[in-house]
Amino acid sequence: MATHGMKILDGATVRRIGRLALIGLVGLWLSSGFVPPQVFAGPPTDSMKGTIDEVLRIIHDKELKQAAKADERRSLLEKTVAERFDYQEMSRRALGAPWNQLSDKEKQEFVSLFQTLLTNSYAEKVESYSGEGVQYLHERTEKEYAEVRTKILSGKTEIPLDYRLINHGADWRVYDVVVDGVSLVNNYRGQFTKILRASSYPDLVDQLRKKSDKLKSP
Repeated sequence: MATHGMKILDGATVRRIGRLALIGLVGLWLSSGFVPPQVFAGPPTDSMKGTIDEVLRIIHDKELKQAAKADERRSLLEKTVAERFDYQEMSRRALGAPWNQLSDKEKQEFVSLFQTLLTNSYAEKVESYSGEGVQYLHERTEKEYAEVRTKILSGKTEIPLDYRLINHGADWRVYDVVVDGVSLVNNYRGQFTKILRASSYPDLVDQLRKKSDKLKSP
């Protein structure tokens, strides 16, 4: 089989996945946190709002807006989001069945690369985002899973945005973002599956690494 016929995040797929990642994480990072009084806000929604409040504190910190503080500001934002996003669960679901064949070291490497890819794909755009906020519409839970349905507001545009969370003890972590009915994780899984069918897992990892390095380059 050809090892270089399928490139990761290429063409229309790049634009679609990039849009999902940007909207989904913008919704978490920069929403106003507006909750209509009639909407019941349980622990999953409260967890989301707690993260949003901390992100807004960082975004609005005048000292961190200084050019010399850019790296520190980015690091704080990424740390805050990482505490809410379950990157390992996202990675497992995005990779699919091959995940079970990986060693612990390989899993750790894949999670790191996938997290870096997501972070570098949206970080700069998110920091310059000037949307108007988000409304929390509904929350539903089933055992250890929950979904928090929201609507992103930006001018006259309204974008349905749902966060899927999994419970870890006393905490709720995001494992997928669904934008206008389209799953971020499923988009990546489809792309990863195509690459694995055309080549191999080492080639997928190599492409992830090269893509992340390219995104990090000035």
